Amino acid sequence: MKLTTAEEAVKLINSNDHVFLQGSVSTPETLVDALVARADELRNVTIYNTFAIGRRDAPYCAPELCESFHTVSFFVANNVRKAVNTGYADCIPAFLGEIPGLIRRGIVTIDAVILNVSEPDEDGYCSFGVSSDIATSATECAKVVIAQINKSMPYTYGDSRIHVSKIDACIKVDEPLVTLPIAQPNDVEDRIGNYIAELIPDGATLQIGVGGIPNAVLSRLTNHKHLGLHTEALTDGVVPLLESGVIDNSQKKILPHKTVASLALGSQRLYDWMHYNPKLLMRDVAWTNDPFIIRQNPKVMAVNSALEVDITGQICADSIGTRIFSGVGGQHDFMYGGAMSEGGKIFIALPSQTKGISKIVNTLTPGAGVVTTRFQTQYVVTEYGVACLLGKTLAERAKEMIKIAHPDAREALEKAAYERFGHEFSRIY
Repeated sequence: MKLTTAEEAVKLINSNDHVFLQGSVSTPETLVDALVARADELRNVTIYNTFAIGRRDAPYCAPELCESFHTVSFFVANNVRKAVNTGYADCIPAFLGEIPGLIRRGIVTIDAVILNVSEPDEDGYCSFGVSSDIATSATECAKVVIAQINKSMPYTYGDSRIHVSKIDACIKVDEPLVTLPIAQPNDVEDRIGNYIAELIPDGATLQIGVGGIPNAVLSRLTNHKHLGLHTEALTDGVVPLLESGVIDNSQKKILPHKTVASLALGSQRLYDWMHYNPKLLMRDVAWTNDPFIIRQNPKVMAVNSALEVDITGQICADSIGTRIFSGVGGQHDFMYGGAMSEGGKIFIALPSQTKGISKIVNTLTPGAGVVTTRFQTQYVVTEYGVACLLGKTLAERAKEMIKIAHPDAREALEKAAYERFGHEFSRIY
């Protein structure tokens, strides 16, 4: 083990290097701070990050450091969102499952990777813990590997391992991971969760996102049987179902009897549950999010969210107009894979309005990104019900969507739909 200080470790980074920082809730903050302290010595260091929940805004995004560090995000999370939207950082639009391919093919070059890993096991392997996702491919392709060996990082199995001999410089820390409160569903989210849970059969394979609505869905699955879990993000909501045996992964075709994820974010309870858990595999996101792998599992139920949806089923999930809020992530990967799964169903779940503004709209806000096309959308769910868009015309879709819009928005949507679709809409409405 090449132990050193943080200050010495980051001296392996040079001007014009392309550096990948591990994400999820495991940003290697001690090493990041040491790198930022070298700002006066460095120029044009490109820093790549992905879905990363930070305790603070990323310090390397500070405007005064823009000549030293150039930040590019694969998924805009809270720590870089302000910088992206004020022009001091940028992002690469890409399906999350395709990003490892960009790295492995050399389209995105990685000179160095900075990791936050577990203590080594008896064979000398450290684990990436809560963040295998992009870290696996970035580490595989990097010329230099720098790591903080963190007593607080859970040890997980799967693709998320590296031998200490492959680490060029490392430090030891005991740096707690970012923890997130368990999202407690409100009344609106409870109603949405109930609608979705009623459509999930026994033996289904789940992909569940993050937040109140996913937790509302999970809370209503306690009487289901033989559920499986093949997901991108692992959260606290699934732990009770795993511990009770509701999720036993027995019906899955891909890695049966194993829970599969690519990243994790949640409470300390979740991280403790993950530690040396042989029933959990953390895999490269290129594998977990491959639609042709996802589709092989039976009855895939993919539950994702949106910022707004138009009356034809176009899904915006990454921006508010031109303002970037997040990224494509794995929504498309699981929507596509779930739709091809035998007995699969794919859901977009969202409240009908936010602060009095309808999230069901005639046309998306100018500048909004279409993350999931109308051709792929199956079920859209709000607190007012379920719109099934499968096999429906544009006018029929509009009718379905208006039924689940907030009552205050329906009259305006009806008028807009009539102006848009004319007789075809009035004929069915």
